Amino acid sequence: MDNAICKKCVLPASPPEITIDESGICNICRAHEAAARAKEPPPLESDFVKIMDKHRGKHPYDCLVMCSGGKDSTASLYYMKRRYKLRPLAFMFDHGFETEDAVRNVKNAVERLDVDFLSFRSTFMHDIFSKILKTGSQAVICHLCSIWYMDLTYRMAERFDIPVIIAGWTKGQSTRQPVMSKCACNISEPEYKRMGLATREFIDKHLKTDPRYKDFPPSMEEAVARAQKRHKSLVLSPHWFLPIEADEYVETIKKELGWDYPALSYPAKSTNCLLNFISVHNSIKHYGYTHYHVELSKMVRDGIITRDEALELLKPNYDTALLNKIAEPLDYTFD
Repeated sequence: MDNAICKKCVLPASPPEITIDESGICNICRAHEAAARAKEPPPLESDFVKIMDKHRGKHPYDCLVMCSGGKDSTASLYYMKRRYKLRPLAFMFDHGFETEDAVRNVKNAVERLDVDFLSFRSTFMHDIFSKILKTGSQAVICHLCSIWYMDLTYRMAERFDIPVIIAGWTKGQSTRQPVMSKCACNISEPEYKRMGLATREFIDKHLKTDPRYKDFPPSMEEAVARAQKRHKSLVLSPHWFLPIEADEYVETIKKELGWDYPALSYPAKSTNCLLNFISVHNSIKHYGYTHYHVELSKMVRDGIITRDEALELLKPNYDTALLNKIAEPLDYTFD
């Protein structure tokens, strides 16, 4: 059933990591069914409040909020200031491919919430992205980028002595366990195994011999380990603790912060950088699915969205012309 899609989630057959049985159900869903029998109760908002209260008022800022301009990170910033009355520092990182819509969303939010804002823009990653494309590597661009931006975020937390890093990650993107599972080389999960190995192989082969990138962390785990030796910071997302669905907080941030969906992004109703289109194109080419298929499948299994909704969100909305326009700064052309 090599071309099949799981009847319960949206993962396609991609042996040997993802297989579909005679009933049309993938092995990931089967494992989820078994784990659900011993599943721990979900975290409560009171758990989050207790954590934040331990650090409230003890540092220049109570938390550093990673802001992409998307609905989830914007809601996280909103919660920190309005719901929990904390003092956040909003932080936006731009590798040169952020959309004008995303930047506008962040600026609107920080102005209306009256919070301090730090913006970091760099082309440091461009040669890495270009090399992935030109070598035909199966490394996932988003994996390399996530290692870079988490290392950068930790450095900002260290610089301003901030005890907690707040992300906008949803329950589909991560959990209370290793908080770096979004876009990270988490080879402990079968869905990410080949992606993670390809990323590590690319780092070993192409980055360690380049003086500019010789200290680039070989994995997300290593990036976190290095960061924690320099400065201890927790990484949390309020979305893991709150029973508030996206439809509700989207209406809130639209009304109060002037937020809106970008005109161009994948998956639908998301806010991702332009380079994400290339990353998605390559992942489908090499693996038959993307990390968004993994995230949305988790949300389908947990009843957060329906399978049909996930399939609709994952429909391709780009073409070769768009990919080539995005790839111009990387000196690369798609056939």
